[in-house]
Amino acid sequence: MTYRAPLADLKFSLTAVTGIERLYQSSAYPDFDGDLLDAILDAAGQLSEEVLAPLNRVGDTHGAKLENDKVIVAPGFAEAVSAFAEGGWAGLGAPVEHGGQAMPKALEMAAYEMFHAANMAFALYPTLSQAAIEALHHHGTERQKALYLPHLTGGEWSGTMNLTEPQAGSDLALLTSQAVPDGDAYRLTGQKIYITWGDHETRDNILHLVLARLPGAPEGTRGISLFLCPKYLVNDDGSLGERNALRAVGLEHKLGIHASPTCVMAFEGAKAELVGQPHQGLMAMFTMMNAARLAVGVQGVGIAERAYQQALAYARDRRQGNSILTGEKKAPIFDHPDVRLMLALSRAKIEAARGLCLLTAMAADDYRLNADARVKRREDFLVPVAKAWATDIGVEVASTGVQVHGGMGFIEETGAAQHYRDARIAPIYEGTNGIQAGDLVGRKLGDDAASAIELKEDIQSYIQNNSLNDNFKKSVEALEAALTAFEAASLWLVAQKKARPADVQAGATAYLKLTGDVVGGYVLLRGAVAATARLEANEGDPAWLRAKVELWELYAAHILSHAQALQTAITAGAGPLEALSEGL
Repeated sequence: MTYRAPLADLKFSLTAVTGIERLYQSSAYPDFDGDLLDAILDAAGQLSEEVLAPLNRVGDTHGAKLENDKVIVAPGFAEAVSAFAEGGWAGLGAPVEHGGQAMPKALEMAAYEMFHAANMAFALYPTLSQAAIEALHHHGTERQKALYLPHLTGGEWSGTMNLTEPQAGSDLALLTSQAVPDGDAYRLTGQKIYITWGDHETRDNILHLVLARLPGAPEGTRGISLFLCPKYLVNDDGSLGERNALRAVGLEHKLGIHASPTCVMAFEGAKAELVGQPHQGLMAMFTMMNAARLAVGVQGVGIAERAYQQALAYARDRRQGNSILTGEKKAPIFDHPDVRLMLALSRAKIEAARGLCLLTAMAADDYRLNADARVKRREDFLVPVAKAWATDIGVEVASTGVQVHGGMGFIEETGAAQHYRDARIAPIYEGTNGIQAGDLVGRKLGDDAASAIELKEDIQSYIQNNSLNDNFKKSVEALEAALTAFEAASLWLVAQKKARPADVQAGATAYLKLTGDVVGGYVLLRGAVAATARLEANEGDPAWLRAKVELWELYAAHILSHAQALQTAITAGAGPLEALSEGL
């Protein structure tokens, strides 16, 4: 199946749904306008379709290999990495002063959706470099920024995040890697696992950002520091020196993303330098993680889009049975109501997840434009939702894609199974979705539910300030009922936070789903309203625009209708779980 970049949908979501026009030629983005948006998306789509997508199946079947202490990537991937760097994509959102283009985060995420859809295993490579750029930009010294960032933003070097250890997964308090002072530098020892693109030969150098402990550091997360450890040492003039004392000692054998080398990294007295202050590595880590979490949410959207495109094409081509809708004999399975419903709901969920991720990115852009505390609360509140809800959608849609194919979906040759296998890692990446839910109710909801109440008020204000015709009445009522359930659940969680913390955590995942459902409905409503206005003005493709309205109505009936049940699940508490402690 050939991937086609959904340029019209992406441009519609950026303009009609998220309102990116308010950033055009603003103080934060003086060179950004509609023509540049179109040009960047078109170029990203071309790279995705012509360079990355054709390598997706090759990468899955060939995979990465570790030979003679070197990681060898799948055929064609080294050339794709070079094409990506030469196109300037590594620095799309990076600061201008360090060689980047400083484009809005929302535009960057839209481009990366296409990269992930075309070839998720490949797109993980620049995603980790993005996180390294964020960490150095916010926490590095001026020397570190000048020495390292131009090479990262130019795509000449790549970056990684080295957090996890065999005994320390999500609980970083358990990590044992050590950093011992050695003159002006440090020597790192320890082993890290699950390091995405931890080693390869496609770039001149790799910058590893590594969490480790200094001698005598406090126990737990308060004793973690962040270090920069290059594969090849870097001289003061930026030239490369000798090979550092680190290496990949193994590659993980994974369910999916076979072409992405997931390395076990050994640091054997490797020379490194401190990033930020001693024992403040957790702060820098969260800078990396926040960037990575939104990017992983976009992965979910991308893989869902790819799986949906393949399922739709198969459903239009595969002929089985007679059509109830048209009466045609031996009709395409697309004409069977169950199959068409699966595809339509998949499309609605994709557009909802896309809008959620771009809305989160726009909050970051708005904050850069105007450092308002309310805007920052919105970004912080939406990040765990975008990561978890969108990656769950990725798995759901990829699974539905297999179902649409029927038995052929379970056969590797069709490619549908690869999308499902690739998608499954995203709900685990950068803190499992359960951890995202715990963060949402624990930190982001706060003690007063201000972020949730502000979100509910903004959605209500949008409904009240737009003249919605009678055709929207029933579907908007579904959103308003979901908003009522969302507000009640938010206030209940806040009220129980101190006295019944186990009850709060037991309801966290259902609360995150309810939040995602509500925001997804909101962005689809915005799209339906914009599409209706264009239809009335005789602008654009009528069938394509009517689909925006119909997808919103379908979503309201099939997704928002579950809001009350989710509220009930949120308030059920942990009692049944405690009672089952010995019975499971």
